[in-house]
Amino acid sequence: MDKIKIRGGNSLSGVVEVSGSKNAALPILFSSVLTDELCVYKRVPDLQDIHSTLVLLKYLNIDCEFKSEQHEAQLKANCVNKHEAPYDLVRKMRASVVVLGPLLAKYGKAKVSLPGGCAIGARPINYHLSGLEKLGAKIQLENGYVIASCKRLRGTRVCLEFPSVGATENIMMAATLAKGETVIENTAREPEISDLACALRAMGAQIEGDGTERIFVQGQTSLHGCQYQIMGDRIEAGTYLAAALATKGCIEVTGINTKHLEAVLKKLEKTGAQIERKENAVLLRSPKKLKSVNIVTSPFPGFPTDMQAQFMVIMAIANGISHIKETIFENRFMHVPELIRLGANIIIDGNMAIIHGVKNLIGAPLMATDLRASASLIIGALCAEGESIVNRIYHLDRGYEKMEIKLRALGADIERIL
Repeated sequence: MDKIKIRGGNSLSGVVEVSGSKNAALPILFSSVLTDELCVYKRVPDLQDIHSTLVLLKYLNIDCEFKSEQHEAQLKANCVNKHEAPYDLVRKMRASVVVLGPLLAKYGKAKVSLPGGCAIGARPINYHLSGLEKLGAKIQLENGYVIASCKRLRGTRVCLEFPSVGATENIMMAATLAKGETVIENTAREPEISDLACALRAMGAQIEGDGTERIFVQGQTSLHGCQYQIMGDRIEAGTYLAAALATKGCIEVTGINTKHLEAVLKKLEKTGAQIERKENAVLLRSPKKLKSVNIVTSPFPGFPTDMQAQFMVIMAIANGISHIKETIFENRFMHVPELIRLGANIIIDGNMAIIHGVKNLIGAPLMATDLRASASLIIGALCAEGESIVNRIYHLDRGYEKMEIKLRALGADIERIL
């Protein structure tokens, strides 16, 4: 099993381009189920989660071709002969559950295993199921599977109890082929939702309101093929900015809509970092001393839970005491014991982490527990004195494309080893 070896102490500098967004690409790839025609997607990141998605789509007998060097995926779902997403495929990636809405809308039936993925919390899918039931689906839970059926979904009003990203995606995709208008209220407002909506509009869907708390979908009898380019990955961009700040570096991150990062950029500025917002790029210059900053994670446009672990590393070496409150997932502090191994002073009190900044971190062997925890341990090792080995980096490969190569180009002493 691969590991990452890092010799810390080098300040990052230079320019790094982010890949296409993983969290946008996954539902967009699944949306190809909604049409018999060819869909061509560009800027698709070469990640394990992408390959897992393509394996599932191929299982459904969808013609899939992924040109990894060109970051282009071509999908044609005109010969689908299965309507099941089995456990062995879904357990590897939680996002697989969003195939439920497209299958149900297009074929009137779907059998999808209850999902797996990172063990960062319960993340129940009841919001997905209750929304689809309001559209007219009959749903049963049996032997660990969701079994759904319908004649044709019918547009209606769906009010989500929580602005769940996955539920918003599933219901929005299902509604594109429902009869009549669907109004989805209390929706997720994340940029990835708007990217999916744009891809669906490229297929002929009539969707308005994405990016707000209310989305309107006028159902169509069919959708057509499309060509669409995936947005830049805002979490990858934030991760590299955090790594530069933790190592007292200066980098420019390109290929990103800075508006998608505003909550993160404001917190980075409060630490003393100089941030220059450019068109599709961000330039960060580190201060001599880092200031402690408190954060509370919340749905977009708030501070993203996917940046909490990376930001915690910065606070671990900042001057003073900071508090990080996690409000999205109940089990997303699993990186804390590993950061403590590096010498961080962190106390957990329920959903609050209290961080007393220390002068420096010291390299140590580390064990990654989930995707964003992996990124935080990489950052911690980069700014620590001495050598660190990060184990179980298969988590990292799920969401960061060639991270060690990009970091090495910025001056990091980092390599992948067996």
